[in-house]
Amino acid sequence: MKRLLGGPGTMSGLLLRLGQCAFGGASIGLMVTSRGFSGYTAFCYLVASMGFQVLWSFALACLDIYALNRKRDLQNPILVSLFVVGDWVTSTLSLAAACSSAGIVVLYARDLNFCTIHKSLPCERFQISVAMAFITWVLTAMSSHVMFWILASV
Repeated sequence: MKRLLGGPGTMSGLLLRLGQCAFGGASIGLMVTSRGFSGYTAFCYLVASMGFQVLWSFALACLDIYALNRKRDLQNPILVSLFVVGDWVTSTLSLAAACSSAGIVVLYARDLNFCTIHKSLPCERFQISVAMAFITWVLTAMSSHVMFWILASV
């Protein structure tokens, strides 16, 4: 198998996973600390999806740390196929959650001017949380793409 940038058991792969954890955690933190987020199903779905993403990325980051410390090769077909499927699932969930939440934010902030009418709603925090979710999705999509090419090179 080829050793690609961002592959499992590499320093770049570890940094990619840590970025996913950091931006996913930031998205969750911003959304959960905002007043009124639980009244919107899309925002609850974003929190749940990002929670799953953070857990998946953290587990793979721990695996990368183990592989780097022990100088182990994680690029065998069974592990990589598991990584590919996991990244596809989390990437799809992250994109769906970010898009649905972005739709709600655009509807309330720009289309209905709901945020200017109700000053108590923290629309800026919602927008930043959704932006963090999209960054998390981009990092997950990059990881998924790399894993697919590693699996294809078997």
